[in-house]
Amino acid sequence: MEQIDPRQKKLGYMVVLASWLAVFCLFGYRSTFSVLLGPMSESMNWSVSQTSLGYSLMMTIYAVTAFFSGMIIDKWGTRPAYLIGAVFAALGFYVTSLTNSYFQYLACYAILAGVGTGMLWVSSTVSVRKWFVGSHYAKMWGLAFMGAPVAQVILSIGVKEILVTMDWRQAMQGLAVVVFIALVIAGLVAKKNPEDYGYQPVGMAPSGGGKSAQGGYNWGVKEAFSTWPIWGTIIAFLGSMLAEFLIWSQVVMYWTTDLQMPLSKATNLYVLIGIVGIFSMPLMGVVADKVVDRFGNEAKGRKAMLIFGPVMGIVACICLLFTRYSIVFGIVSCFLFAVYWAIEPGGCAGYAGAIYGGKSLGKIWGLATLVVMGIGPAVGSFMGGFLYDLSGSYFNSIIFALCTFVVSTIAAFTLPLSAKPKTVSDKVETAA
Repeated sequence: MEQIDPRQKKLGYMVVLASWLAVFCLFGYRSTFSVLLGPMSESMNWSVSQTSLGYSLMMTIYAVTAFFSGMIIDKWGTRPAYLIGAVFAALGFYVTSLTNSYFQYLACYAILAGVGTGMLWVSSTVSVRKWFVGSHYAKMWGLAFMGAPVAQVILSIGVKEILVTMDWRQAMQGLAVVVFIALVIAGLVAKKNPEDYGYQPVGMAPSGGGKSAQGGYNWGVKEAFSTWPIWGTIIAFLGSMLAEFLIWSQVVMYWTTDLQMPLSKATNLYVLIGIVGIFSMPLMGVVADKVVDRFGNEAKGRKAMLIFGPVMGIVACICLLFTRYSIVFGIVSCFLFAVYWAIEPGGCAGYAGAIYGGKSLGKIWGLATLVVMGIGPAVGSFMGGFLYDLSGSYFNSIIFALCTFVVSTIAAFTLPLSAKPKTVSDKVETAA
């Protein structure tokens, strides 16, 4: 068993805690929108696709901001990103709750919430990856990613209870307070990169990533994006994000409109994904690290999990369609979505880290996130509402999600186990 300096372990756990809080707030935005979508569209007399457009635009701003957050954390660590996120994410909820017109809603929600949430994803994933690598990464990211299902459970139920006696405006104002406090705490406990404290990342050096990943090679962004691994990862991630954001933003509406479930029952079923996720996040992290140990090659292990993840999404979509025949299929779909969810987002970052190393991962993953999140969440959530408005049913929306999960699976099969830079001899840094 690898011996870890007690101070390094403490700092690493603080990084995981800060990431947990950031993920909690980020996915709090996503999970509560699905619950707020119906009441917002009804009270403001907007169509589902009109209301979903605000979320889509928010995710576009989020993607652009994520790229710049990657540059911030490579240089200064995650603290500035979390504190900026605290201000903008809180304003995103609060100011939106005061809007009275559709264009005010689009502007406030898209810009303020987009900048706030955009400071959270790359910061949380890359910071954990910078501190933990090899067979230590997935379990630690699994602990951090538990913030997502916890948010889905606690905040979705909280919003549902508020909606019983009040409206979506009061719900958003309460959420503004929650995210501000959580992200200020995250900023206070966040740490810089391990080398700033004289440490190397915890865990074995990524194997299978070629000399670049193991020997301290400092990849340039342009150079990394001239290789297939990053584009294969982007396509795999994008296919899953199209499906995931469509399902997450529209599934409550699917249950209440197509299947005529009461909102309370549909919300409780939706929350089941989060409840299962609380356990699946760390459990699948342990499984992923054991796969890496078994293969003896981190890139190969992460690739295997990136194939398995969207396959779970495909089966979950099929079960979702069969929910009209039995609620049991809906429950099974929630379990499978939770398993998928525990694998894909962190797995993509883990694979990229295994290939390109950690020194410039913030910039590389920031740009990859810009591409994926600039397209996936916006198009996925909008297509869910658009296909519903077009046909009056969510059947085609779920089929669309199923197909994009298939694309993700195929892309994962194509991922290589290494990337060879053109100028290794010029850029590999000599060990001190």
